[in-house]
Amino acid sequence: MSEPVLTVTDLHVHFAQDGGQVHAVRGVSFAVERGETVALVGESGSGKSVTALSTVQLLGDNARVTGSIRYEGREMVGASERDLRRVRGNDISFIFQEPMTSLNPLHTIERQLRESIELHQGLRGEAVQARIIDLLTRVGIRDPETRLGAYPHQLSGGQRQRVMIAMALANGPELLIADEPTTALDVTIQAQILDLLADLKRDEGLSMLFITHDLGIVRKIADRVCVMQGGLIVEQGPAAQIFANPQHPYTRKLLAAEQTGLPAPVPPTAQLVAETRNLRVWFPIQRGLLRRTVGHVKAVNDATLQVRAGETLGVVGESGSGKTTLALAIMRLLPKTDGRIVFMGRDIGDLAQREMRPLRREMQVVFQDPFGSLSPRMTVGEIIAEGLGVHGVEPGRDRRSMVAEVMAEVGLDPATMDRYPHEFSGGQRQRIAIARALVLKPRLMVLDEPTSALDMTVQVQIVQLLRGLQQKHGLAFLFISHDLKVIRAMAHRVMVMKDGDVVEAGPAAEVFGSPRTAYTRTLMAAAFPAAAAAE
Repeated sequence: MSEPVLTVTDLHVHFAQDGGQVHAVRGVSFAVERGETVALVGESGSGKSVTALSTVQLLGDNARVTGSIRYEGREMVGASERDLRRVRGNDISFIFQEPMTSLNPLHTIERQLRESIELHQGLRGEAVQARIIDLLTRVGIRDPETRLGAYPHQLSGGQRQRVMIAMALANGPELLIADEPTTALDVTIQAQILDLLADLKRDEGLSMLFITHDLGIVRKIADRVCVMQGGLIVEQGPAAQIFANPQHPYTRKLLAAEQTGLPAPVPPTAQLVAETRNLRVWFPIQRGLLRRTVGHVKAVNDATLQVRAGETLGVVGESGSGKTTLALAIMRLLPKTDGRIVFMGRDIGDLAQREMRPLRREMQVVFQDPFGSLSPRMTVGEIIAEGLGVHGVEPGRDRRSMVAEVMAEVGLDPATMDRYPHEFSGGQRQRIAIARALVLKPRLMVLDEPTSALDMTVQVQIVQLLRGLQQKHGLAFLFISHDLKVIRAMAHRVMVMKDGDVVEAGPAAEVFGSPRTAYTRTLMAAAFPAAAAAE
């Protein structure tokens, strides 16, 4: 047999930090054969990305790498910067999780691809443009000639990820390292990107190292699996064997991390908390010196909904479908809307901001990225208690005791309230965000993709926590997500949105069991491929 494309042997990575050493990778060994896809699987902090970045020595100056990493027989550990530059981008290419952080926002797509091709291949002029168009065509960008002058922000998430894949393929690499390349994408776009990578692997003869925490993706794309925990590979083997007969308790835990169960039923007498009637949100398109309105972006069209105490309305759809705009409109966080918005029996559509202020504490929101929504300069206790002061909630009570009470309720140790957000894991930070909303005793909570940035095991924990809190406090949830597995576990009713329109709505069991529209069926097939294949 020929030598593997990549052979990692007894890899250790230490980071110098605060006068000490963090042992991030602990004796990892694996190989990637030619034409093979190997998945590195594990939760955040397990060492997956550090292992991948070590392959071409892309770690910071505070990293110390020992062991052996051989690419086609050449040793990468200790290699000169000149030798490493020859391999990076030419022989080994990367695709990262969030293309907006990898693409330069100030340069067009053509310029960014051109730089890579000119730097590594030495092509010039028309030959470069022909190569760019060919690459964009191969990764599924329609009418690539019309997209050359586009900037990253003018492309959808799926299009940006396709451009990143084109950049990775530009110089004909032997090994493609994909680090969570689909985590931030809608379920249908995720399926398209996975199909694209599988096609490219077959057509180009690529080998692939695929990093993810989603075992559903691994099942679809990987030939072999390496399961990482705490910097160690605790189990590895053929994908079929790992899924059929996992040996390590941690692997079994990951495989068991599926959303199960259903929300508690809502009493027929439950109070109506929020409703909209023919809600419309159109943003004007203004052009010319006089800024005349020449059209509208129709973000939400005639949305009618109801959500009761103790009930979850799941709002699903791809990016740009109007989900978040709908939620912002209901909370009166947009300047102009049409149609009726009723909260606790009161029409709030035309209330002035001063009149809305007393209602704000009863409408709270939990965002997708808890780290981005928590101030790094405030302790957790200060973050949770901030709203109490703003809204004057129970002024006679000791705020620390109220914070301690709500922290315990969401599964956090009250003794940690004087720590800062960076000292907590992603799941703990999301619990902090939930506690910050819950301490105000709201009637309605808007949960905007609250689990999409979390590991699968942590997602399950957060869903169970939310279901328990809802039942205990009679909370009304507007739950926005593109993850239909989470929606199925959380929602009593489901609303499906596409391009601002509500294309389907009804009880969750009906929407999941017998979707009426072609678009909903497409979403279901992408989220539950095994069920779709069985029909």
